[in-house]
Amino acid sequence: MKENKPYTELNVWIYSRELVKQLYILTKDFPKEEVYSLTSQMRRAAISIPSNIAEGVARNHDKETIQFLHISKGSIYELETQLYLSYDIGYLNEEKLSIILNKIEDCKKLISGFINYYRNKSQSA
Repeated sequence: MKENKPYTELNVWIYSRELVKQLYILTKDFPKEEVYSLTSQMRRAAISIPSNIAEGVARNHDKETIQFLHISKGSIYELETQLYLSYDIGYLNEEKLSIILNKIEDCKKLISGFINYYRNKSQSA
């Protein structure tokens, strides 16, 4: 039986970590009055993405892994919404929004692919 890669070697986890880094860089220029509200909320949502990928991979059952990957996917949609709100209220310009949304779209695809991998794996077992 082949062992799974450690989560630290998975492209989906590595890419989501990079997304967190980019989000932190992006939000450091937000107004200081947002530090305990929108900035904090966005950072928590971003951190939740790789954290839930890691926790899901650590589970012993594919069904639990898939559940955590869905939580991660939910966090990325939450973050996406918060980025649109940040744009709406003038904290992000269109160029910065577009760049981060492209990274989010790539991350969504990776997470969806990983969910499909675990679904197929559990169906063939």
